[in-house]
Amino acid sequence: MKHDIATELPIETINGVEYVTLAKGDMKPLSAIKPEDIEEDEMVRRLSAKAAQMNETLAAFREEIFTEALAMRELLAEKYGVKKGGKKGNITFSTVDTSLRLSIKVGETLTFGPALEVAKEVIDGCIRRWSVGSNDNIRALVDQAFQVDKAGKINTDRILGLRRLKIEDDTGDWQKAMDIISDSVRVMASKEYANFYCTDKKTGSDRRVALDLANA
Repeated sequence: MKHDIATELPIETINGVEYVTLAKGDMKPLSAIKPEDIEEDEMVRRLSAKAAQMNETLAAFREEIFTEALAMRELLAEKYGVKKGGKKGNITFSTVDTSLRLSIKVGETLTFGPALEVAKEVIDGCIRRWSVGSNDNIRALVDQAFQVDKAGKINTDRILGLRRLKIEDDTGDWQKAMDIISDSVRVMASKEYANFYCTDKKTGSDRRVALDLANA
């Protein structure tokens, strides 16, 4: 993404007086601005410009990573007649000694269709049928799973986590509800992520090569 960043404080001269336009559109004489505020402005603009350059460099590098990784995957598939990578596109490349690795994973943003409400009704029916007292913990898990956040969204991990509960139900309704949940899953979007890893020669442990400011 191209960032349009002004590297210098925009100054407009009116009737021989230099003005600076503030965020709300007000104009303030340059002479009325404190020197330390000018220095702060210069620092933020300088570093912001560098950040924009780094962003463009990372964007270009990201494109290079996926272009070359895809080309290598296609080359291997063509040469050996084998498709490298998982069903979702997850794939790991490594050096001969495996000391360096490039891992590409596909992350999906999930949501649920209207059938989720049907699953909730079936689950509620199961809990009502089960003996009083033995269903309190399960009721708490179900209520927590179906809670919505401030934006009105459901936590997909909690909903899908219900499928991992070991519940024995002779009627088969619980499993039916779990099947409905599985069928109601919808993939809203998917995004590829690339991570580089190197092996520490002293400890033998893997370290991720951080490309973000927080972990660099």
